[in-house]
Amino acid sequence: MSQRTEALPVPFLRTELPGPKASQLIATDEQYTSPSYTRVYPLGVERGYGAVIEDVDGNRFLDFTAGIAVCSTGHCHPRVVSAIQQQAAKLLHMSGTDFYYGPQGDLAKKLAQIVPGSGAKRVFFTNSGAESVEAAFKLARYHTGRQHMIAFFGAFHGRTLGALSLTGSKVVQRRGFAPLIPMVSHVDYANPYRSGVNCWQDSLGQLGDLFKRTVAPQEVAAIIVEPIQGEGGYLVPPVEFHRELRKLCDQHKILLIADEVQSGMGRTGKMFAMEHFGVAPDIVCLAKGIASGMPLGAIVARADIMDWGPGSHASTFGGNPVSCVAALETIKLLEDELMENARVVGAHLKGRLVELMGRHKLIGDVRGLGLMIGAELVRDRTTKEPASTERDEIVQLCFRKGLLMLGCGMSTLRFCPPLVVTKEQCDTAVAIIDDVLRKWD
Repeated sequence: MSQRTEALPVPFLRTELPGPKASQLIATDEQYTSPSYTRVYPLGVERGYGAVIEDVDGNRFLDFTAGIAVCSTGHCHPRVVSAIQQQAAKLLHMSGTDFYYGPQGDLAKKLAQIVPGSGAKRVFFTNSGAESVEAAFKLARYHTGRQHMIAFFGAFHGRTLGALSLTGSKVVQRRGFAPLIPMVSHVDYANPYRSGVNCWQDSLGQLGDLFKRTVAPQEVAAIIVEPIQGEGGYLVPPVEFHRELRKLCDQHKILLIADEVQSGMGRTGKMFAMEHFGVAPDIVCLAKGIASGMPLGAIVARADIMDWGPGSHASTFGGNPVSCVAALETIKLLEDELMENARVVGAHLKGRLVELMGRHKLIGDVRGLGLMIGAELVRDRTTKEPASTERDEIVQLCFRKGLLMLGCGMSTLRFCPPLVVTKEQCDTAVAIIDDVLRKWD
């Protein structure tokens, strides 16, 4: 963490929110940008460092969003910035679709080495998580010659047409865009908070019913699943869920695609969340934290699966050399120190949130791995009625106190700070939330 981050008090609010400069920035932005953007609160960002965001009026915020789990090494980590600057002075772009350059090949080799599973692997580079899912969708159909796909309710896989067809998170994301890609089915994700420890049996039972009634397993190209469901509420399924899903896929020669866009790249304390379950997917989708803020995504597949020929799929900007060197430096930082920090500080944060649950009846559950933690808010712990409006109000109140938070699922507070976050910063965040929650005691 930089000395600047340690020296200045955070949070520090010197104006009303939004301040005058932020108000002007927001007014201009809202005049010219798409109304489809979902701005949660009026934050006009000027700069970031570590786990800190400064707005254009000089207010400092403790950031527990990490740009929606993107800035894994923290905002503007000096080593990542230096790697970007050096590469930018040599080569900005040459398109890895048509030419060769070192950073793309080096990163492909590294990803092939670290993604779970034995044997040879190949990598296709994209610009985003949605593009990674789109590529995995296409590859699964191409390799198997099958058309049907299966995904899970609550999942968010992206907003391009194929990724959106797999998404089962919120109706607002799909409404108005029909017809979507056909031959996609959804079943319930294993949610131990709502359905108990045997929830995985219910979920796989629905798959069995699907195979009996509407979709022959021999027609299914792939099942796509998030190891830990992100937008669905930071749900951590029992280990049996992914292990039995792997067995089911093997039985019917169905590909297993792991969407690690949010859960991957060290966030859970391991490089990939599937490692917690001892499962090796056939295809892994990556993005978000892979390059700590630079636009980059990838799919990593067994070499025998990535058998499409030249011209069958491509990307002009995917695997950009500047993004690739940022990713290589990010991986070094993760391996050197930040995955360990995610484990240690994540356990500390989770423990502090469990303490809060003992003091505030609005918290019904605390779950997660590493620094991917969710606190489910409920109006009644017996009925588990979601406290959705309360969650949204809490996010706003935290912002007013200098803590940047986001929600996920119906009523979950999402904790996904940069992986450089300290125990002291976590204690500050918990103290703010503790103060905010008193309104509902």
